[in-house]
Amino acid sequence: MTSQNPEFLWALTIAFGSLSLSFVLVFLRLAMGPSLPDRVVALDLLAILSAGFIAVYSISARQSVYLDVAITLTLIAFLSTVAFARYVQQMGQQKDRRKHSKEIP
Repeated sequence: MTSQNPEFLWALTIAFGSLSLSFVLVFLRLAMGPSLPDRVVALDLLAILSAGFIAVYSISARQSVYLDVAITLTLIAFLSTVAFARYVQQMGQQKDRRKHSKEIP
């Protein structure tokens, strides 16, 4: 970092601090999550927070090339969340089929 505006440096410090605190809290949710969907949402949020770290670092380093990495990371995180939602939906449908097949004499 070069000598910059003090307000800008404060904003970067606050951004990094807020993201760090969020990262710790989400990691706790990931470790203590009562169910699998809670953990998957926490993983998705960790990926988005990582993209936030990359974006803030990109601003502080004045290198826009890192933004491509952040965008790619968020797209992969979104696709993985959609895939998990589809998996949970299919598992629910299979449970319903088994339940209905037991009820029919």
